[in-house]
Amino acid sequence: MVTVENLHYAYPDGRIALRGVSFQVAKGETVGLVGPNGAGKSTLLLHLNGLLGAPCQKGRVTIDALPVETGYLPEIRRRVGFLFQDPDDQLFSATVGEDVAFGPRQLGLTEMEVSQRVSAAMEAVHLEGFESRPPHHLSLGEKKRVCLAGVWACEPSVLVFDEPTANFDPRGRQEFITLCQSLPTTKLIASHDLEMILAVCGRLLVLDRGQIVAQGPAREILADETLMLAHGLEKPHSLFHHESVPHNHPDPDGDCKSAA
Repeated sequence: MVTVENLHYAYPDGRIALRGVSFQVAKGETVGLVGPNGAGKSTLLLHLNGLLGAPCQKGRVTIDALPVETGYLPEIRRRVGFLFQDPDDQLFSATVGEDVAFGPRQLGLTEMEVSQRVSAAMEAVHLEGFESRPPHHLSLGEKKRVCLAGVWACEPSVLVFDEPTANFDPRGRQEFITLCQSLPTTKLIASHDLEMILAVCGRLLVLDRGQIVAQGPAREILADETLMLAHGLEKPHSLFHHESVPHNHPDPDGDCKSAA
């Protein structure tokens, strides 16, 4: 579904952000992207729907076999739904319903089809009945769910998340994790929330200084404390095994002794 081949990118000021990044995401996969600040995560995500590109780019990005190039961008942007870290960067209409309807209207759908898409998307993010509310009156979690509804209403093939649980309270964070788990589509999630990555993602890419330094099963990669520390990350607390309860072990003579 997503193929990135030898992608290089330098910003106009000369700062190099990506250095030969290559990976694939299969249809239906949920893949995590982790790394320290400045690793190039957001820059990489922005290439997936053509928000960054020539003349500073080398390499190739394809979405469902379509190249992310000028002539294909309208279709690419329909297929790749992008959820930004700050929902206020994505919300601009007077009401929630109008905001969610904006994307489907750009697809040339009839008003009946738009209405059906909006209703289905609002139900998917558990915000039924919010259509007439002003977005600026919503909580952070509600705003992020409205953004997700607006993306989901376009029926994308791929969902791209940039720090989806940033600044959430514990309840809102867990609700959003459960929501991410429920969406049946290909997902690529960049986050510093490693417990969230562990809960949602089957596979993991570790990016540092513009290069992928490790990739593989998420639990296996995140459990490698040496690797995590080497790249400015920490092993998730849930993967530490605390042996606080004594266990009984037989001694060579057959007696049981308590091991602290």
